Amino acid sequence: MRLITLCLVGLSLLACNQQTPTANNKPEKPHLVEVITAQTKTISIQRQRSGTLTALRKIQIYNQEEGQITALPFYEGDKVTKGDIVAKLDDRLLQAQLARAQATVRKAEKDLLSIKGLSERKLIPQTEITRVETELAVAKADQQALLTRIDYTVMRAPVSGLISERFSEQGNIAERYTHLMTISDQSALITKLDVSELLINKLNVGDKVSMTIDALTELEPLSATISRIFPTLDPITRTGTVEITLNPVPHGAKPGQLARVILRTQEQARLLIPFAALRRSGDGDYVFIVDAQQHAQIRPVVTGLKIGDAIEILDGIKDGEQVITRGYTNLNKDKAVTVVTPFSKQTASQL
Repeated sequence: MRLITLCLVGLSLLACNQQTPTANNKPEKPHLVEVITAQTKTISIQRQRSGTLTALRKIQIYNQEEGQITALPFYEGDKVTKGDIVAKLDDRLLQAQLARAQATVRKAEKDLLSIKGLSERKLIPQTEITRVETELAVAKADQQALLTRIDYTVMRAPVSGLISERFSEQGNIAERYTHLMTISDQSALITKLDVSELLINKLNVGDKVSMTIDALTELEPLSATISRIFPTLDPITRTGTVEITLNPVPHGAKPGQLARVILRTQEQARLLIPFAALRRSGDGDYVFIVDAQQHAQIRPVVTGLKIGDAIEILDGIKDGEQVITRGYTNLNKDKAVTVVTPFSKQTASQL
């Protein structure tokens, strides 16, 4: 009887083992990923940069002679036209010196005429003629130098514009090379922007840009032009300088105002993927792709510009390849994956 009981217990245990699966026999949970198909699209790049408006030209007026200021007729904000007299100095001493030089010239001319007559009759040597001719040339040079110095006492506007700075008053004594005033040529306004090295090579002189001025919120965006691209880059920030010209200047626009410029490159074919799909390691940038056997593979890539929420891929991915954008947890090379596209809320907790 005891033997029969032991046999029944053994058979019961064997049946239980056959009905209860072990943990090792449990089916593996699929690794779900979301993907996008890499495609090349023709787009332009748009960037906004801020800058300060400045006048097209700022001409600083200095006196080249010293003396008392006898006229300084314009003040800050006054308009001047090219050729207008903007400052005059007392030139009485120079005029007196000029009169003396002119008298010396006349005397030398008479002496030379008289000596030439004597020379024709062989009454004086040729060296005497040479001496008088030299005296005449020196007197004329002195006369011309004084005429130039007198001309320096009258300062004229080299360009049309506005008086933006005035540093002295009529009656003051101005030493030589004193900054008297500044003329601002506001026929056009410019601003200089710092632009990334990745973008600056895609811009060209003459390209149109859109500009808004914070102080003139009632105006529609204005059309401006890239007038200059500086040839060197800052080796620390890797940025270059782009000059933007606003012409014509709208009413109310002034130097010193804040301007916002939208730069757009010409349309170009670019392969873009979501920036979130880009992975980084010590060896560089890479992405996960899904191969034909539905396995994850690591693909090193070369990136270009970041455009919105996307990143430009210059090398490493071809059109039509599936790039994984979500589901990176525990993902590694050659791991079997299940593609879920489009991404659904029901699978969110499994990614």
